[in-house]
Amino acid sequence: MESKENSKLTPGLLALAALFIGAGILHFVRPEPFDRIVPPGLPLPARTATLVSGAAEIAGGLGLLHPATRPAARLGLLTLLVAVFPANVLMAQHPERFRPLPEWGLWARLPLQPLLMWLVWRAGRGR
Repeated sequence: MESKENSKLTPGLLALAALFIGAGILHFVRPEPFDRIVPPGLPLPARTATLVSGAAEIAGGLGLLHPATRPAARLGLLTLLVAVFPANVLMAQHPERFRPLPEWGLWARLPLQPLLMWLVWRAGRGR
């Protein structure tokens, strides 16, 4: 049973949902940068991977907004974050492909991924 505290939409939860929804929308509005970070060897076209991951981000972000769907959104977003981590590593290893982004910024993204995973885990868990 969901506690009253878990059913509240906190500013942090709204910000996390907005982050994923906004990022997901960007996958559809400006897919080219996302296409470029799809690791080679993936068994589907880069554009398909971009659109699928964007749809997953939107669905996960929307799922965080309702207490009944938060646990499923949590699991889906954690899975997504693990799945896209190789793209973040690819960016850091090949910064010349992602100019004008600074190399230090690409490396700085890597430790932010576990932080984002922790925030998602906290947002979707029962208390």
